[in-house]
Amino acid sequence: MSARNRELLALLPASVLVVTGFTAVFVQRENVMSNVSLTYGALFLALCLATHIFLRFTLPYADPYLFPIVALLASFGIVMIYRIDATDARQQAQWFVVGLVLFVGTILAFRDYRRLEQYRYVIVVVSIVLLLLPRVPGIGEYVNGAYLNIKLPGGITFQPTEFSKIGLVVFLASYLRDTRQILVQGAHRFLGVTLPPLKHFGPVLLIWGVAMLALVLSSDIGTSVMFYGALIAMLYVATGRLSFVVIGLIAFLAGSWFLGTHIAHVHARFETWLHPFQRRVYNAPLGSYQVANGNFAMAAGGLFGQGFGESIVYIPGTHHIPLIPEADTDMIYAVITSEVGLFGAVAILIGYLLFVWRGFKTAMLSSDSFSKLMASGLTAVFALQVFVIVGGVTRVIPLTGVTLPFISYGGASIVANFVLLALMLLVSNRARRPVRPYT
Repeated sequence: MSARNRELLALLPASVLVVTGFTAVFVQRENVMSNVSLTYGALFLALCLATHIFLRFTLPYADPYLFPIVALLASFGIVMIYRIDATDARQQAQWFVVGLVLFVGTILAFRDYRRLEQYRYVIVVVSIVLLLLPRVPGIGEYVNGAYLNIKLPGGITFQPTEFSKIGLVVFLASYLRDTRQILVQGAHRFLGVTLPPLKHFGPVLLIWGVAMLALVLSSDIGTSVMFYGALIAMLYVATGRLSFVVIGLIAFLAGSWFLGTHIAHVHARFETWLHPFQRRVYNAPLGSYQVANGNFAMAAGGLFGQGFGESIVYIPGTHHIPLIPEADTDMIYAVITSEVGLFGAVAILIGYLLFVWRGFKTAMLSSDSFSKLMASGLTAVFALQVFVIVGGVTRVIPLTGVTLPFISYGGASIVANFVLLALMLLVSNRARRPVRPYT
């Protein structure tokens, strides 16, 4: 079976999931079966088929599993958001269509994605500006203890860090392609540790500074982890030096400790993480109410879950006072675990792991350094985003306001991740293209 036919076959589970998911929600709410679920499934399948046909003609050699995995995650996300808030689900479906349009546009505009190297400094400047926009007075929005969004005309909120992560990866892939040999050959040893040449290590320090600045100005631990983690991963792929990774991790941990003990709002984040069930933290403004109740919801799910619609999202007797704040964005993983149990939540994580596996396989198949580094970086930042939000909900790390890719409600998130997917497929198509023998 050809790659594109495997992709076509793999799209069917996503459509089945939409039908069965909406059917389960309708039965739970009204105790009736509805043909509307079939209509939703047919529409979702039609969109996926149209995208598949486009890929069949434009990227015939691209990885056949990346898009079906995304379709499966997105379909599950729409069902979960509909179960929480029907209005948000309709808006998410609209953003899904916008994401597909931008996905197609990215592929058409960057068929030769290596042209992005020519604009790497423009890209990194724009990315840093987007990262800092939420702190600009008048347009930045302060939500749940962090500056993450900007307000656009028409009441639309937008999370610019979703796009800045892609820009920073493109810049680092281009810069490290040019300097990776110098970083290795110019390195020197000090007290048994291999240190890179400072002259060419400047951009790495710049990204470290940007990550720390985001932590201070935006109280955004997740974005800092996501950006800096992608940098460390790409640095290791470029140089193969484990010592660089160790130095980078020590620098990040030292910076995080200093900021966590000297900056009040960062310290509050750590308190919420470490002591969520203490009364003073639970009842404090922007305290651990959200994290603690999310943990209670996950515990109630057990191994097999309570069923669709059975998790208590709002305080009983009300329809507007949340028991789990931001249930369809920050805390959607807690609702998933509550309703489909540990087994269902792990199945979602397996889906993400499959995406990461295919992404790193694409990097391994790539023959040129820029493609290899960009695919590694995009995969790493995607994986770290999943780790940051799931780790925050489960209290592995402090909770921050990043979204669960393709599942959480959020227009900027789903659109930016479709751009990320488009770039991954462009790299994959080039890497998997058969080499024509010389005649």
